Amino acid sequence: MSEDTPPETLAAVFRRLIINTGPISLQHYMGEANARYYASRDPLGLAGDFVTAPEISQMFGELIGLWLADMWINAGREEPVHYVELGPGRGTLATDALRAAKRYGLEPSIHFVEGSTALKDIQLAAVPGAQWHHDLSTLPPYGPILLVANEFLDALPVRQLVRTEDGWRERMVIPEGERFVCIAGSQPMEAAVPEGRRNAAPGTIIETNPGAAATVYEVAGRLIEQGGAALFIDYGSDVLRDGSTLQAVRDHLKVDPFVGPGDADLTAHVDFASLAPIAESRGCRWLGTVPQGRWLRNLGVDARAQALSEQAPQHAAAIAAAKDRLVGEGQMGLLFKVMGLAAPSWPGGAGF
Repeated sequence: MSEDTPPETLAAVFRRLIINTGPISLQHYMGEANARYYASRDPLGLAGDFVTAPEISQMFGELIGLWLADMWINAGREEPVHYVELGPGRGTLATDALRAAKRYGLEPSIHFVEGSTALKDIQLAAVPGAQWHHDLSTLPPYGPILLVANEFLDALPVRQLVRTEDGWRERMVIPEGERFVCIAGSQPMEAAVPEGRRNAAPGTIIETNPGAAATVYEVAGRLIEQGGAALFIDYGSDVLRDGSTLQAVRDHLKVDPFVGPGDADLTAHVDFASLAPIAESRGCRWLGTVPQGRWLRNLGVDARAQALSEQAPQHAAAIAAAKDRLVGEGQMGLLFKVMGLAAPSWPGGAGF
C-alpha cells in the first residue's frame, strides 16, 4: 500500500469478514467500531462529537473531588491513597476534582485507565503526574482507591438478545445496501437470559453489557481488598427495561449507528439495575443509584454556582446555564445516574 492510499474503512473490513465467515455479533460490531473511533481522535468538546459533564462546568469535577475527600477523611485518612479514573477524557474532571480535594489534605497518586493514544497527550498536559494503565490489573495492589468513571460504561460494547418464535437468539449484524442491519442469529441463547425474563413476548430485546458487569465486579473486588470508594456516572436506567438503546453521535448530532462504523461514538444506556447486585455479590457496599441532578444538588451545586457567580458576575448567566444543564430534569439531571460503591468498613457517602 502506498503512502497516498487511504486506510481501509471499517465498513469495508466488516463486509469482507461477514462475506467470508458469516454474520458478526452486535457486540463485535460495537466493540470494533468504538476501538477504531477512539484510537483516531479527540472526540470531546465543541470541536469534537460530544460534550461531557466536566467540560460543561468545573462545578461537576469539584463536587466529585469534595465527595472523595469527605469519604477519605471519614474513613480515617489512610495513606497511600490512589485516585483512579476510567476513561479520563481530557483530564478535565481529574484536574477539577484533585484541585478541590487538595484543599482538604487529599493528595493521592493519580492513575488513568485509558486506551486512546490520541487522548493520552492531552491528559499528560492536563495532569502531568498521572500514571497510565491499559486496564485495572496493573493498579497498585495496596492502599485505598478512590475511583471515578464518568461516561465510561456507556461506550463498552453491548450484547443484544431477541426473543423469536423459535426462542432466544443473539442479534447479529449483516450488510444490506449502504448500511448494516440486525438479524437474529441461529444459535439458541436461552442460557444467557435470566430465568425470570425468558417468557417475554416474541420481538422482545434484552440488552446486556458484559464489559460493564466485569468492570464493576473487578472494582468491587478492589474495594473489598484495599478499601476505598467508587462513583459510576452515566446515562441509563436504575430499573430493568427491555429494548435496544444503541445510539451514535457525530458532530453533536444523533446519527445512524449502522452507517460508517468507526466514524461516530456508539453508546448504549447503562443498566444500573443489574450492576448494583454484582457489586453486592462480592460483599461491597452499594451506597445507592440516584439521578445526577439530585446528587449534585445534595452536594451543594446551587451554593457553588452562586459563589462562582459572585466571584465573576460577568459570567453569571453562563454559570447558571451550565448548572441547569447538569441538574435540569429535561437535560442531564434525570437521565444521568450516579452509582456509589464503598468498602464495607467505609462510611456511607453524601448525596445518596
